[in-house]
Amino acid sequence: MKKPNFFIIGAPKCGTTSLAAWLAEHRQIYMSAAKEPHHFNIDDNHIVYKNRDDYEGLFLKADDSHIAVGEASVWYLHSTVAVPNIEQYTQDARYIVCLRNPIEMAYSLHEQQLVNGNEHIKSFSEAWRLNDARLKGESVSRWCREPRHLAYGKACLLGAQLDRLYKYIPRERVHIVLLDDVKKDPRAVYLTVLQFLGVDADGKSNFSVKNPAKERRSMLFRRAVQLLGSAKLSLGIKHSLGILNAIDRKNIKFRVRQPLNDEMRHLLQVYFSEDIALLERLLDRNLSHWLVK
Repeated sequence: MKKPNFFIIGAPKCGTTSLAAWLAEHRQIYMSAAKEPHHFNIDDNHIVYKNRDDYEGLFLKADDSHIAVGEASVWYLHSTVAVPNIEQYTQDARYIVCLRNPIEMAYSLHEQQLVNGNEHIKSFSEAWRLNDARLKGESVSRWCREPRHLAYGKACLLGAQLDRLYKYIPRERVHIVLLDDVKKDPRAVYLTVLQFLGVDADGKSNFSVKNPAKERRSMLFRRAVQLLGSAKLSLGIKHSLGILNAIDRKNIKFRVRQPLNDEMRHLLQVYFSEDIALLERLLDRNLSHWLVK
């Protein structure tokens, strides 16, 4: 079995879904059979593949034609133990980090958590006020798997998270992808990722977005899916509930995301200003436009 040798470690709502899908189409790249296995972040309750044999089973079909073997788990960057655990598991792993304006990320992450059924407060401003409570495991519903992931302030401190990563991993093994650049020229960004992974350019020209704004048609049906999923895990059933998941996908409708109101935008600009400044220093890049409406 070939072990994974690269990891897309985050951050959520920063283009990881699209990037992983694009890479999965490359003949020299093998991506995990399941997206976001979250095996190494044992410091939270978001682990999907706990058992090592089950995790390694995701890569059984990787062969000698695959130069790069990887997976994408968006909470690894947020975790304080995921990367050290990966380093113990395999040598010289490469890390891809997708980043975006944390102001937009926080707003988008709240929407995603609503869709996933982890968040029960529809108002982003109300949910934002619960940052401190969520860090203590408070003010969450029974459906929430990891309360800290609903603390949108700390979850989106990308500068602090990248700074921690750089203190542990040499920069030559880390590749940064900014969502700003992906939106501007996805092919150029894609080619830099291929170069980082040491695989050939493949002439890819279609770069469709894989995870746009969306909402649930029925949260009641989503709860039923979650209950069955919990029962499946408790019974030790490993195969996918394919039909149910397919129906659940029909429960999603895509839409244009409403803009963040001026009051909340200003509040988030103040909150994230120091972290954005840290990110500017780490990347040696001007990100001042993130603090302008």
